[in-house]
Amino acid sequence: MRHLRPGRLGFGTALCVALAAAGTLAMAPAATAVTPGTATLSFDCGWYGSGSATLTATETGTTGTISLATKAISSPIPIGANSVTSTLTLTKNGSGTTQFKGSANPAIPAGGEVSTGPLTGTVAPGDSLAATSLTVVVLGITATCKATTPQSPGPFVF
Repeated sequence: MRHLRPGRLGFGTALCVALAAAGTLAMAPAATAVTPGTATLSFDCGWYGSGSATLTATETGTTGTISLATKAISSPIPIGANSVTSTLTLTKNGSGTTQFKGSANPAIPAGGEVSTGPLTGTVAPGDSLAATSLTVVVLGITATCKATTPQSPGPFVF
């Protein structure tokens, strides 16, 4: 029977754990770059307001995410976290549309700008998406916003 010297089992175990972790990371879907990563546009939300919006996009595999902060809608009262439901409609590859949806938002103070996201949608490599409208539901009240300027810089390419 072989006797192990102190420390040998620890090194071998650590090496196996490191190799297993590296293999797991190699198989996990990587976040890929969306270009541009950030864009702006303006929305008109009717009597709810109008103003600029900043969109930030990321991608992991076939899931795209877009977070949105807009001066177009402000809250007259404090809004709790994760209580705003949003749907962002985007043109897809120059024709047709796709939607990104979500119900995540930070807490919004009275008078604060509405921020929402991440909104998620399905994407394919090379998809070119540009925002055209936003529907926001806060406390049962629906605000529909139409883009009044093109997304700049250009569409998101996933």
